[in-house]
Amino acid sequence: MEGKIGLEEHWAIPDTLGDSEQLVGTSTGWDNVRRRLLDIQDERLREMDTHGIELTILSLNAPAVQAILDPAEAVETARKANDILAEEVAKRPDRFRSFAALPMQDVDAAITELQRCVNDLGFVGALVNGFTQKDVADSAVYFDIPEYRPFWAAVEELGVPFYLHPRTQIPARMQPYEGHPWLISASWGFARETSIHALRLIGSGLFDAHPNLQIIMGHLGERIPYDMWRIDHRIRKIPNGFPCKKEMGDYLRENFHFTTAGNFNDPTLECCIAEMGIDRVMFSVDYPFEDTIDAASWFDSNGLSDADRLQIGRQNAIDLFKLDLS
Repeated sequence: MEGKIGLEEHWAIPDTLGDSEQLVGTSTGWDNVRRRLLDIQDERLREMDTHGIELTILSLNAPAVQAILDPAEAVETARKANDILAEEVAKRPDRFRSFAALPMQDVDAAITELQRCVNDLGFVGALVNGFTQKDVADSAVYFDIPEYRPFWAAVEELGVPFYLHPRTQIPARMQPYEGHPWLISASWGFARETSIHALRLIGSGLFDAHPNLQIIMGHLGERIPYDMWRIDHRIRKIPNGFPCKKEMGDYLRENFHFTTAGNFNDPTLECCIAEMGIDRVMFSVDYPFEDTIDAASWFDSNGLSDADRLQIGRQNAIDLFKLDLS
């Protein structure tokens, strides 16, 4: 399929590059990922051309700003990355858009930076890499707490989506993975961490207060669609003080969108479509941690009808981001 749009596609600045090395390791695999993270205009565009991707929305690698303990440094790094990205996207506005990196360590600064990126730089939303550390290494701040309500109000007012992207858990909370390092990141830990964060956002009553918020998650929903029925079923039986006006599944279908980033599997896609509705699923690669050829060849040849493939591969992103594409 030609004209696909990808929206979990990463890049890095030298300041944040080392965060990705910790995930990939120092093998020849890292050399490949490193080169592609630092490139925007050359190899990345060639791969997009080869595999029918018209547009990608670029985002800073993980955890990057979210792992910076000093709030002032986080503000500076986010602003630096966003300025560089704006310059790169301006070179090829026909092929790229931008997600803002945000210093969530400082709520007011995060609001200011998001407003600057959207209103002044033309960014189409924000991508934040999970919880934020602040002041001390063992900290993990989630965005369901009351301190972040002004931030969410600003996101809703701007009318842009917020991409909740995974990150690795901090060392102080690694006990479940002891002796099993292969579970820590993308194989399992990313989904566990990000799905809990998303369910916390719902359970805080956030979407009752801000019903127009739109959250994006990758990897076909971080395993939430598979468990959606059971989540609601058990809360219905034993609410334990669940404070929301509707069921979890209702908010997921009204306030969330899931992408295919890094999850190229027909049964998982079918489950996601069945639970979320086809208008809530979008194509992505997870570049450069996944290969464009794997994402595109699977998507272009799976069991979708041509109409459904066009909707997931292109139209849903155009509608959500209000993209001016012919």
